[in-house]
Amino acid sequence: MKTNSKILTGTHNLSGNEACVEGAIAVGCRFLSGYPIQPAIKIMQRFLSRAYKVDATYVQMEDEISALAALIGAVWTGKKGITATSGPGLSLMMEHIGLGVMLETPCVIVDVQRVGPSIGIPDHPGQGDMMQARWGSHGDYEIIALSPSSPQEMFDFTIRAFNLSERYRTPVALMADEYVAHIKEKVIISPEKEIKIEPRRYYKGPKDKYLPFKRDKDFIPRMVDIGDGYKFHVTGLTHDDRGYPVMNEECQEYNVHPLIWKIRNYVDDIIDIKETKIDDAEIVIVSYGAPSRIAIKAMKEARKLGIKVGSLKLNTVWPFPEKRITELARKVKAFVVPEMNYGQIVLEVERCSYGNANVVFVSYAEKNVDNVDDLLSAIKQVIKEKEIKKEIIEYHT
Repeated sequence: MKTNSKILTGTHNLSGNEACVEGAIAVGCRFLSGYPIQPAIKIMQRFLSRAYKVDATYVQMEDEISALAALIGAVWTGKKGITATSGPGLSLMMEHIGLGVMLETPCVIVDVQRVGPSIGIPDHPGQGDMMQARWGSHGDYEIIALSPSSPQEMFDFTIRAFNLSERYRTPVALMADEYVAHIKEKVIISPEKEIKIEPRRYYKGPKDKYLPFKRDKDFIPRMVDIGDGYKFHVTGLTHDDRGYPVMNEECQEYNVHPLIWKIRNYVDDIIDIKETKIDDAEIVIVSYGAPSRIAIKAMKEARKLGIKVGSLKLNTVWPFPEKRITELARKVKAFVVPEMNYGQIVLEVERCSYGNANVVFVSYAEKNVDNVDDLLSAIKQVIKEKEIKKEIIEYHT
């Protein structure tokens, strides 16, 4: 893969969408295919404006179905590639997400979430796609999904998303939201030599011996670039090491088990969480994306009142950090989970608590995500409860 430098360095005032593009360029991405949709359109516009400077390719397709198909094809020819969309577009991409998983195609899918269902409000932030990102395509598979809470994290997490996609040969989702995508903040971009770039896992043996789905010990096969003289077959059907269809139960197990275990076996390396004041906490706020910004504010305000509150921020949402949630559930009185939806990741927190801690849900589905009062009120209410039922409680102001 050839890449040009010409990345931005230093400190810049960027929106989350702009920072995402700069992160992609910095890590070597030179291909974007997409279909314009708010609030992700600025990613395409920024990439297009930068493309001629870094010798990159932008392709506008007729819809999101073909956008992801084009991305998968480009990656198999040697490109590092990305696509960006929002709710309705992510729904259209679901079949090809399954194809990307089955073909073990390293790529990044950015979903700038907005409220829905259907068209919803294109310029209003939401987090209603989190479960879809994990379970939206059919069949059994694992996915990696990151959730940035600032333009700086949009830059950093885009780089990490590409590196994870190359390391585990899988599509990686960057689950942003309209708030983070459009807010402008200071973004620090390190010099090119300081940016970690995971190399593509290429096959280097004889061309006539290449097997596209022959796995290494870590379950991850080696790639080649289509067009470089290797003869092999690629299909979404259950296949053998050559890529040719073999449709029976044994081959299904042979195909699908590695797709699962190449992620599950390495969850400790993939999962990234940020803990703040957890050691003495009686209540832990579990947050991701934009609500993480008010979680820290609420934690500080609660501690001023003498309430021992900690924060657990999910930088990686999928795979879910269930082991850590289970550990904390044995120590704390309650988890408080703010989300810009009507309850999705809170279900995972409740599942992993095994009834050992109360779980309180605070919905920001239509509310201003800058409002710390609702979250702080929920924390105060937990403290007032003398007897706590071991179930999810939806907090209403």
